[in-house]
Amino acid sequence: METGKIPSAWKVEEVQEVADCRVFRVITQKSRREDDGRVSDWYVVDTNDFVNVVAITLDDELVMVRQFRHGSEEFSLELPGGMVDDGENPLDAGVRELREETGFAGGTAKIFADCHPNPAIMNNRCHYVLVPQAKLVDEVDWDEHEEMEVILLPMKDVREACRRGEITHSLTLAALMRYSLLEG
Repeated sequence: METGKIPSAWKVEEVQEVADCRVFRVITQKSRREDDGRVSDWYVVDTNDFVNVVAITLDDELVMVRQFRHGSEEFSLELPGGMVDDGENPLDAGVRELREETGFAGGTAKIFADCHPNPAIMNNRCHYVLVPQAKLVDEVDWDEHEEMEVILLPMKDVREACRRGEITHSLTLAALMRYSLLEG
């Protein structure tokens, strides 16, 4: 149902850092609403863009990782991915993250979609990278805080794994949904 009112944009007038948390910063933005001039402070998580990689093997398996996540305090089955380094192209970041986390590489990679992880409080995007014909080519190269299990999930079982709640990471679910639209 439409209300007839067109929402007004806000213009950022001032930015201050509240906290530097290694992989993101918390900032406050003093913003002014365009239609009535109202001023308010908004807290924003300022961070680099993310990548998630949909890598599919020659045997029609999805390359996934299972790793412990401190926010949920449990293991998470998800797509390989991570942060885009400063100055790095998201496509290159996806290929790099796939190789580092799983040892897999593949055919010609492409970005097939992107999303805003949480536009209410985050200022970044998550880019979805498709890597076809993926195969194991190298050893994993985890950083000091990474440790994960590489899982090859048959593509025919992905939808059911989502239904059963085995895959709960929202960015992974969004990537798989966008990929299914691409293929459908």
